[in-house]
Amino acid sequence: MKSLTFLTIASLMLTACSENDPERIHAASLPFDSHVDIPFEFATEEFDPLTGDLQVNLQKMNTGGLDAAFFIVYVGQTERTPANYAQAAADAITKFDSIHRMTDSYSELIGLAESVDDVESLASESKLIAAIGIENGYVIGTDLDLLDRYHELGARYMTLVHNGHNDIADSAQPNDEFGDLPSAHNGISDFGARVIRRMNELGIMVDISHASKAAALEAMDLSVAPVIASHSSVRALTDHVRNLDDETLLRLRDDGGVVQIVAYESYIGNENSRTVSDLIDHVDHAVNLIGIEHVGFSSDFGGGGGIDGWQDATETPNITAELVRRGYSAKDIDLLWSGNLLRVWREAERVAAEL
Repeated sequence: MKSLTFLTIASLMLTACSENDPERIHAASLPFDSHVDIPFEFATEEFDPLTGDLQVNLQKMNTGGLDAAFFIVYVGQTERTPANYAQAAADAITKFDSIHRMTDSYSELIGLAESVDDVESLASESKLIAAIGIENGYVIGTDLDLLDRYHELGARYMTLVHNGHNDIADSAQPNDEFGDLPSAHNGISDFGARVIRRMNELGIMVDISHASKAAALEAMDLSVAPVIASHSSVRALTDHVRNLDDETLLRLRDDGGVVQIVAYESYIGNENSRTVSDLIDHVDHAVNLIGIEHVGFSSDFGGGGGIDGWQDATETPNITAELVRRGYSAKDIDLLWSGNLLRVWREAERVAAEL
């Protein structure tokens, strides 16, 4: 008889957990933060991944039971020129290299997951899990072949755009510095449609965070695999252009995707209301609107994220405790922390195999 997978065992453990014991539920689940930014000096003497002065380091992950995270290859938007494209690609490689240095240097503590099977294998070994996401499709410029290179290096999701339009899509936040009009492509460009197709073929999840509403909706039309919003919150509660409105959330549900509610102050409340409770208010709204199977968590630590009660990885159990207080079951909490994200990732892998 085949042995049970780690996630099957975890599911059985969760079933056995007391429904009102946050500590046991947290320990039995697989908390997975879908968006952790890193500095360019990450995995050097300046920022040691084990103990460095970061909101997320390996010691803090262990202390807070944050088992897994997407570490982000982020490059900011600049003017769209050949020289800047080349610099963006070089900067991306710098961050890929730093994440690999972390998993190579501390291989006894953390491993790099390039598939959902890798996630399960590392979890079964009681290791921390690193995955790689890209923030801002600007890092491919106009060179589709770079997607293949980044996939080889471990990228498993990519936000199509960041602050400012790029050659792929329109941003939710056009950048006046670069002369952005309200829209450059009316959503997704022709090149962007080719990018999404190649992402589907490679198994790179399409990420609609930072995209304009038109771009987000068109990306869901174009993508064969479900999309994710790796770090977004709910516009019905906080009217910020970076948040997803109900129409977009409903389309995300119908698409089979997942929104990772983000602990970024200005996206979840006003200056007097930025707490774990406010974060879970956004989770509640999304769950009530689109169902428990389409919601997850992200911190945006290192990129401006952090709220009262979840300022770094050590405070991760506070999220679970608030969910328990509001009546979420152990099974619900496991879905929110990782089950939903892993389902979408697995579906992206299935689509890639078919294509």
